[in-house]
This record gives sequence, C-alpha cells and structure tokens, in this order.
Amino acid sequence: MSMLTSVATPDTPERILLRLDWSVIRRLDGLLQGDYRSLFYGFGVDFADLREYQPEDDIRYIDWNVTARMDTPYVRQYHEDREITAWFLLDLSPSVDFGTVQNQKRTMLVNFVTVLARLLTRHGNRVGAMMFGGRIQHTVPARSGKVQVLRLINDMLRQPRLPNAPFTNLKTFFDGALKSIKRRSLIFILSDFISEPGWEKPLNLLNQHHEVLAVRLWDPREMELPDVGMVVMEDAETGEQLYVDTHDKKFRQRFFDAAKKREAKLDDAFKRAGVDVLSLSTEDDIVRSITRFAKQRQQRRKK
Repeated sequence: MSMLTSVATPDTPERILLRLDWSVIRRLDGLLQGDYRSLFYGFGVDFADLREYQPEDDIRYIDWNVTARMDTPYVRQYHEDREITAWFLLDLSPSVDFGTVQNQKRTMLVNFVTVLARLLTRHGNRVGAMMFGGRIQHTVPARSGKVQVLRLINDMLRQPRLPNAPFTNLKTFFDGALKSIKRRSLIFILSDFISEPGWEKPLNLLNQHHEVLAVRLWDPREMELPDVGMVVMEDAETGEQLYVDTHDKKFRQRFFDAAKKREAKLDDAFKRAGVDVLSLSTEDDIVRSITRFAKQRQQRRKK
C-alpha cells in the first residue's frame, strides 16, 4: 500500500494576492474606513490660492506665516491631483534575506508591496517599482490595474537572491531614482538600510521632489542574540563568518549595545533626511503596523 504525501505548493502571484486580500486588505478596509489618502497626505496637491479662514475649514491648511503678517487666520487652497503615481524602491541586497524560513525581511517586503499596490490600484492609481542590488537591476513601469499588481509580485519573486558582496550603497539607488522619476510621485522605500554611509542627502533631495515614505525592514535577531550556545555568525552583506559563544552574557550585551547605537544613528539619519519612517519587523502584524503608522501621521498633522 502506498501513502499519499503532501507537497508544499510554491506561492504564485495569484495565491499571494488572494491570501493578502483576505488576511490583510479586508482588515485594513475596516480599520481605515477607506480613508487611504490620509495615509498619503501631502501628496498630489498643487497650491492654488489663499483666503481667510472660515469656521468649517481644516486647521491643517492654515498658513501660519501669512496669518502672522495679516493678523488674521488664512488658509491655503489646493488643486487636488486625482491620480497618484506610486513607486516602490526595493532594496534586494543580500541582507534582506535574513530571518527565519517563514519570516524573512524579503517576505515582509513582498507582502507590504502587494498590499499597498492593491490598495492604490483599486482606486485607479498607477504603481511601478525599481529593484536594486548594487545597481538598479530591474524596473517595472508604472501602470494601474490588478494585472499590474500581479506583475509586481511575479517580478519580485523572480529576482535572484544575490551573492555576498561589499556593503550596499543606497546613495547610488537614490541618485538613480531621482534621475529616473520625473513626475511628482509617492515613493515607498523598502530597505533594511544596511548600507555604506552618505545616503541621507540624496534621500533628502528625493523627498524634496516627491513624497517619500521609508519602510525600514528588520528582524529581532539583529537586535538581541538568543542564548543558544556556540554559533557561526555570518555578515549578510559580505559573507564574513565569526564563531561566537552566545552563552557569554557579556558578548550578548555587547551585541545589544552595538545594535542600539546602530539604531540611534539610523534614527538620526532619517531625521536629517526629513522622511517619515514605518518600522516593519519580520514578526509584526502588517495591518497593525500600517494603521499605527497612519495614526501617527494624522497626529503629527494636528500639531
């Protein structure tokens, strides 16, 4: 008698989109109540005119400089651009393949892009992508529709896992995006930002021409080592290996302290670049992360 064995079916673009439609996008619909433009506030509007403030006006549009000069509240009026063009700048360098088998940073990258691309294209907007691994290796021109979302998923899945190499240089990526993306766009940068220094200035320039949202991918094991005895640690970018004893409390503490310093430097770099950051862990619930980020942006706008 022969026994039937189950074989894991590899994910296809259609399966990924269907799964995320049910598990993520439906939940977001309920929590955000369709107000997706609030998440992307600041994009797609052109200044039209100034007029005196009326009681029903949104205080977010008050022009405080003019108000101070005129000694009476004035608000800015805008022409709204109905169509958003969004670009996903995807860092696919070796370090994004870090994580557990089920939850790698690359997996979170694919899921996040799928969700946001689906939300945007459902409202008639166009999405495109640039995929980077030391250079811009692949570009998906911006288009709308469900077929475009499936193409994005397919092209992300088909991108090869890169061999170890010298540290990624995100400055090259941001410089290339600035030259390539001409029309004002909404730009999502998905990266772990493990890179050679010097990317803050080109990121700031990119943010001056577009609305930029940085999605910083990370894994908890990059912050704190578990106590599992002797292990081989490998640099995800260069492939360098080091044999360490994780039973050593002092070593684990030094590792944690170094990670905290790296976090502080990264936070400072984002502040200098002037961009909003969504921190996305491999263990995060993507719905909670997006809704928390949306609420934070709304709170900052009210200040």
